[in-house]
Amino acid sequence: MTIELNQNYAKLPDSYLFSTINKKIASFQKEYPKADIIRLGIGDVVLPLVPGVIEALHEAVDEQAVRETFRGYGPEGGYDFLRQAIAEVEFQTNGINIQLDEVFISDGSKSDVANIQELFGQKISVAIGDPVYPVYIDSNVLSGRLGDFEAVTGKWSEAIYLVGNETNRFVPELPAKKADLIYLCYPNNPTGMTLTKDQLQLWVDYANDQGNVIIFDAAYEAYIQEDGIPHSIYECSGAQTCAIEMRSFSKKAGFTGLRLGYTVIPKALQINGQSLNKMWLRRQSTKFNGAPYIVQKAGAATLQEPAKSQIADNIQYYMENARIIREGLEASGITVFGGVNAPYLWMKVPNGLSSWEFFDQLLTRAQVVGTPGVGFGPSGEGYFRLTAFNIHEQTLAAVERIQSFLAVGLG
Repeated sequence: MTIELNQNYAKLPDSYLFSTINKKIASFQKEYPKADIIRLGIGDVVLPLVPGVIEALHEAVDEQAVRETFRGYGPEGGYDFLRQAIAEVEFQTNGINIQLDEVFISDGSKSDVANIQELFGQKISVAIGDPVYPVYIDSNVLSGRLGDFEAVTGKWSEAIYLVGNETNRFVPELPAKKADLIYLCYPNNPTGMTLTKDQLQLWVDYANDQGNVIIFDAAYEAYIQEDGIPHSIYECSGAQTCAIEMRSFSKKAGFTGLRLGYTVIPKALQINGQSLNKMWLRRQSTKFNGAPYIVQKAGAATLQEPAKSQIADNIQYYMENARIIREGLEASGITVFGGVNAPYLWMKVPNGLSSWEFFDQLLTRAQVVGTPGVGFGPSGEGYFRLTAFNIHEQTLAAVERIQSFLAVGLG
């Protein structure tokens, strides 16, 4: 008997972007074991969980040691205490009418971003930003929706690319042809750029007019510093009939190790009379047993004092790093985007080097790690992402090394 496998896996590159980076770092460290490498590549947090969260974790652990308060299997959509807190604190207090049963707790938005496609048919068309977080592309490839990879262009044959570049300030135009499913991420990963409310409203109006669904990844909304930048797509009129929003506790509250996120699917969002809210509940009930109670208890703590203010302090710590990197690059004559409302900085690679060439030279000559822009899509070639997720001292040292490296000149 011959078992048929999902051949879409064979279409993907051999390694996930960040796995490739780690292999390159490991190879360099093996050759130069005493090298002091500073990592500004993978967007993982470095500050510990805040005291308010730690206290909640301890309380939850103690509850699990007592029969009367022990929790086993939880509700697939998440505990009501967390869902209600999210609905109230993140949406209702900001004038957005999102209810408890429209919030679905998960083990992180990365899972939701990939799994949400299961609600849609095999033959739908998909529009995805370029450059973009790789999971949007890779997960759709695995679902068989994006056709074949074209090595010459670096694009997938059936994907609709929403190109962001220096000319349009990384704010892509509406798709030239109909896209059933549209992925938007703002503040954007990797470019760190944002949309104004008016710019986002254009996408909402377009989606409602065309009958599209927007997947809005708002994982970095807590880093927005400027007024006039929407934290939620539901700030836009009509968004509840066309948009699904995903958020994460990972970068906001330092939960990259705890794993917690949520997806908002309004009950008003229906396709051909079918409720996507009900479909997602059914999907989660079938395939997901819920995030751990202990972690959800910690998540609820992030939405109230003292943890809320403590987390805000951590965010400002990272945004100070972003300022240091941005100003350091600009002082060296580098064109840089982002770093104002997001923890990512998107620099233009000097001297016409490819983004992987710049990665290799920065690693070997300055012992600093970033992320090659081409790893985020063909429009990322010629750019390089740096993150603000490090301690101040390391960030300052990395900027000094980069400045010295640039002053000497690139190969």
